[in-house]
Amino acid sequence: MKVAAAVAEILKREGVEFLIGYPVNPIIEAAAMADIRTIIVRQERTGLHMADAVSRISSGRHIGIFAMQQGPGAENAFGGVAQAYGDSVPIVVLPAGYPRRLTNIPPNFNSALNYRHITKWAEQVVLPAEAPAAMRRAFTQVRNGRPRPALVEFPADVLVEEIADPLVYRPVAASRTAPDPRAVDEVAEVLVGARQPVVYAGQGVHYARAWGALRDLAEWLGAPVTTSLEGKSAFPETHPLSLGSGGRSIPKPVHHFLQRCDVVFGIGCSF
Repeated sequence: MKVAAAVAEILKREGVEFLIGYPVNPIIEAAAMADIRTIIVRQERTGLHMADAVSRISSGRHIGIFAMQQGPGAENAFGGVAQAYGDSVPIVVLPAGYPRRLTNIPPNFNSALNYRHITKWAEQVVLPAEAPAAMRRAFTQVRNGRPRPALVEFPADVLVEEIADPLVYRPVAASRTAPDPRAVDEVAEVLVGARQPVVYAGQGVHYARAWGALRDLAEWLGAPVTTSLEGKSAFPETHPLSLGSGGRSIPKPVHHFLQRCDVVFGIGCSF
């Protein structure tokens, strides 16, 4: 089994149903042979935004995957990965790389080095046998903790080398975290005692699929709700308690209630 075929098999075991890509990258052909639907785009950044959307609309249950060619393809994809990083979206990026004998020779673009500041995890596979471990680390990062992109670069000569068959790989488990129960009690006490609370909901509500819980809380408190731009639609904007969504610019209702509230309860967001 070649490394490219092993990567495709790992994607299938991780539940990936389709791969978005821009040729040339052997992983794309290997994915098609593994019965993973391949979607080819005309520009790398467009493909990254499509992968981004896959993760967002599924609340991270399905991870968007994008594969592209070495050099110009990896360079053109930079903006799309940066957007996913800034918006905390979990995607896995699989760029091809220059052969190992050329990978660090200027002006050849090294994705593992250049993407480090806009990914949660970035590494280059230089030994074929290490491909499964590298993929496991990438999926561990996107399925756990704060969601952000993970990147694994495969030099072109590594992708065509052989790896042990049958492949040994077990899908990554996703862990869930919760706050200290005592802290929850303290927050509940503050909310109950508030005279004019406002709820600020972020996209963490989407990833937790906590839309119903958010609505129940708002209605129980009688508290108006505003969302971040990434958290938009976490609370129905046709609801009487909805103030709308705001970012650098905010609608008048948001400004009105923020100026008069005594408690802002942030959920699924970062202040």
